[in-house]
Amino acid sequence: MRISLKKCKFVFDDLKAIGHIVSGLSLGIEENKVAAVLLKPIPQNKKEMMSFLGFSSYDRQHLKDFETLAKSLYRICDQKTVFEMTQERIKAYEKIRKALTEAPLLLIPDWAIPFKLYIDACGDGWGHPQIKSKSLMTNVQKDQFVIYQGRLNQQKPDMVQAK
Repeated sequence: MRISLKKCKFVFDDLKAIGHIVSGLSLGIEENKVAAVLLKPIPQNKKEMMSFLGFSSYDRQHLKDFETLAKSLYRICDQKTVFEMTQERIKAYEKIRKALTEAPLLLIPDWAIPFKLYIDACGDGWGHPQIKSKSLMTNVQKDQFVIYQGRLNQQKPDMVQAK
């Protein structure tokens, strides 16, 4: 195996990789992607909307309730649906855009500390941020921090019933 020294980095604090900034302690969204989100105009057709949703979905683990926010935007990408940007959809677009520009760093987990999984069930899905109980970072003041945000969509309102 041969390596090219021009392409190698040694002794660095963080690394830009596939749209993310990875350090020994955290994972963040690259600044260029955030700038690109701010420059994007409101989508005018299904193709532009699908492009925006794909772009923003790539970083959904940083965004709380992404699936709920994007639900109405995904609906207008359906072939049977006429593309129409209502006020509700414009608000959803702006919320996702704002969330991407304010996305928190996700901290790399310490596997020696137990995980906590909080489930938030509602009529349209389940939210599940994974939380670590204790932080080794001195600049984090809280006892708990998020390492992943996720959401599962519920297909039918009666999918979960109390018995």
